[in-house]
Amino acid sequence: MPWFRRSRLRTAGAVLAATLLGSALAAPAARAEPPGGALTDLVNPFIGSRHDGNTYPGAAVPFGMVQLSPDTGHTTGYGYDDDHIRGFSAVHVSGVGCGLGGDLPVLPTTGEITETDYAKYAAAYRHDGESARPGYYRVGLTSYGGITAELTATARTGRQRYTFPATDKANVLLNTGQSLHRTVSTRVEVLDSRTIRTAITGRGFCQDTEPYTLYTITRFDRPFAAYGTWHGDEVTPGAKSSTASGRHGAYARFDTREDRTVEATTAISYVDAAGAAGNLRAEGGRSFDRTRAAADAAWERRLGLVRTRGGDPTLRRTFYSSLYRSFLAPNIGSDADGRYTGWDQKIHRTADFGGAAYYQNWSLWDTYRTQAQLLALLAPQESRDMALSVLRIDKEGGWLPKWGYGTVETNIMTGDPVTPFLTDAYQQGLLAGHEEEAYAALKKNADGVPPAASPAVGREANAQYVKDGFVPYVKGRPHQKPGDSDFDHGASATLEYALSDAMLAQMARDLGHGADADRYAARAQNYRRIFDASTGFFRARDERGAFTGPADPAKSEGFHEGTSWQYQWLVPQDLPGMLKLIGGKDRADARLDAFFAYQQLLKDPRKTAREVWVNGPYDYYNADKYNPQNEPDLIAPYTYLSTGRPWKTTDVVHAALTLFTDTPSGMTGNDDLGTMSAWMVLSSIGVFPVQPGTDSWGLSTPVFDRVELTLDRRYYPAGRFTITAPGTSSTDRYVQSVRLDGADRDRTYLTTGELRSGRELAFTVGARPSGWGTGEDAAPPPVGTAAGAGRP
Repeated sequence: MPWFRRSRLRTAGAVLAATLLGSALAAPAARAEPPGGALTDLVNPFIGSRHDGNTYPGAAVPFGMVQLSPDTGHTTGYGYDDDHIRGFSAVHVSGVGCGLGGDLPVLPTTGEITETDYAKYAAAYRHDGESARPGYYRVGLTSYGGITAELTATARTGRQRYTFPATDKANVLLNTGQSLHRTVSTRVEVLDSRTIRTAITGRGFCQDTEPYTLYTITRFDRPFAAYGTWHGDEVTPGAKSSTASGRHGAYARFDTREDRTVEATTAISYVDAAGAAGNLRAEGGRSFDRTRAAADAAWERRLGLVRTRGGDPTLRRTFYSSLYRSFLAPNIGSDADGRYTGWDQKIHRTADFGGAAYYQNWSLWDTYRTQAQLLALLAPQESRDMALSVLRIDKEGGWLPKWGYGTVETNIMTGDPVTPFLTDAYQQGLLAGHEEEAYAALKKNADGVPPAASPAVGREANAQYVKDGFVPYVKGRPHQKPGDSDFDHGASATLEYALSDAMLAQMARDLGHGADADRYAARAQNYRRIFDASTGFFRARDERGAFTGPADPAKSEGFHEGTSWQYQWLVPQDLPGMLKLIGGKDRADARLDAFFAYQQLLKDPRKTAREVWVNGPYDYYNADKYNPQNEPDLIAPYTYLSTGRPWKTTDVVHAALTLFTDTPSGMTGNDDLGTMSAWMVLSSIGVFPVQPGTDSWGLSTPVFDRVELTLDRRYYPAGRFTITAPGTSSTDRYVQSVRLDGADRDRTYLTTGELRSGRELAFTVGARPSGWGTGEDAAPPPVGTAAGAGRP
């Protein structure tokens, strides 16, 4: 979540308090869905559209290139509290914190065209005339005599159906010059009496970026009665083409006095106009209703990979809505013919790397912690293509990405998130045949810095880190490239680099690169270099090596979107070593209790989660409590597994789950391309990636009696993995025992290999904590360090 996200900061606590999960975690259990019930009926796409979850309610299919959704004036597209729609645009990214996408907002109107600014011609609407479900959106516009707009989508097209009042001036406005990012230049062309083509060049995400171009073609189901273009305030009827910057667009007019319905299909491409036309031919031939049904079926198949029993209707709606959002990104970037634009801005083909599709949009600082692992579990073939797409960025663009959008690097966020993303893909078996290719790219990234001519920043502070063992915190250092700078966040960058070094060390050792493994393992211990023994917390160092910033860890400096309190747990590669720095398991446990306000939490978990923990989506700093609204401490609740108190993990996780509700405000902070949603899904089923970048899954009590995962047999031979916890509830939530395929298990984690070979993970739960998981070797062992060299 970029620190400069400043769209409508609100305190969500008061609103959320009235819309809790309530009895969602309470007994008695009920079946999760009635026989024959559609899982798509449980999804509420409006969740997260209020209070800066920054989700969108419009139409998309899983991982689709198109996300056809309304824009209301909110920075990132749709805000539930807005009452006007500016247009239905073709591209959205779920849960980002800065304006991105919003290309080609299309709006139906009536009458003469007197305004060309979409803020001025926006149409009013009410929520009682609005509905959404996976792959479909509908709204009644109360302006312009009343118009009903319906949206659905395929992977590369967005289909619109507008029902106008009876008029000879029913318009569809295609706005090329306004979007959610900065538009550089646009071109519109009326190709014939039914078709309008555009090219939109834009740039920027939070800060400036290299430009990128989106090509679109919109085909209507009937001839225009009239058409024209506009530039600035000037509308030119009959004009067939123009190129401009600023406000710019085209319109088509229809006579709806006899037939009130107008349908249109917009196809997009990041390659060229021919690519958009090819996508239209490949995917635009179905009727609106058949397209809608196909989108619904695609979502039903995805959601059906996870079948649950238990939990009340609120929990089920919240869970399946989170699962839905977890499948929205990354997004297909290749056209139907297999062509895509690489980061060298040249055209390539998916056949070059053997992928079914090329993917784009990489919020890696967020997704490497939760969503990447969920997709590896439930969508391994797509996840393989995603990982191979990231490797193509290195091959074609010269360096691995940090935060990629479309065909460009944005350099948003810090550290080295691409390393755990790719090492996780390796550990999950997704890089078969490409292991050495991936390792070479990761080694280059881990040991160097991108050249000045490259738009990437990579590990910007690598020279200092490799030499001194830490990234210096340098206030006011001029940025060499657009985006964030690791020097602005030296302490957290040190922790992120060290985490990545550990994961790369493990991969290097597996592949037989022993010397490299030893070198990276040594660097994985660099978290110790920023530990200030006088405070007992991590602390930034300046260029001379002196600790800098306030000594109070709640007011620390040099941590990206967080404080030392929140970042102290970001040492998943060596929690035993970190706990020893604090003073041992007991002292660490006491510190965790303070961090989570554990005693208050036991008395009132919902109130503690809303009023004691950090609540604002952008309240990053000056805090000594858990922040469930952001990524840096997402794994912190699972630290109790390493202190020998695994029941406290369940207490904290179940309290945090109450923050997810089935209302528009039911999201914890920005969703960040499914990161928070994936946290909810994984924590709900009781299996969580506690060491991102490797193959460890920490265990906590599921909130469902039974979860059945349907898995891809190419990666999981059994094809199914079942998790059971009969009687789990808000009172009976403590693990008494765990069995894997009938064998007792005291360890508090699984490996991917065990998931792959196993069939059933059975929890027995009760009303009081037990001795389960408290043994000396029960916790996940270190990774990529000398201590973790022999991990199972």
